[in-house]
Amino acid sequence: MLNALEIVTTVVVGLMVGVEVSVAFVMNRILDALPEDSGQLGHAHGGRMLGALMPFWYLGSLVLCAIWAVAGWNGHGAGLVVTAAGLLILSVVMSILLLVPINNRNKTWTPENRPADWKQQLDRWGRYHYVRVAVIVAAFTLLVAARA
Repeated sequence: MLNALEIVTTVVVGLMVGVEVSVAFVMNRILDALPEDSGQLGHAHGGRMLGALMPFWYLGSLVLCAIWAVAGWNGHGAGLVVTAAGLLILSVVMSILLLVPINNRNKTWTPENRPADWKQQLDRWGRYHYVRVAVIVAAFTLLVAARA
């Protein structure tokens, strides 16, 4: 049963990392290259869509890591799993304190009501997101190593 938990946790976290890497290095660049107001509208729509999904994915990943850490406490790689869980906690805290406030504003913006500094706010979100991606990639790497 522990083996199945390890696999499910690693896959769930890995897929989350894939989505976030795609947002950082593919989707944001596509949206930023769109003409006129299309990019800003795309960012707002993405903020609404992923803003609704990702909290469950992040918290679910954290819960799976915590269960794995408890269930495999005396096993090989337990320290790596605990460290990965700690990194996922850091990513959730970063999200709540840094990214979500910007996203909550962004998802309501239209060309008519967006603030003058909307591009700077999205750039700030992007910089925070790069750091969060690095944190969750590190957590995923630790989970893979714990399975080895």
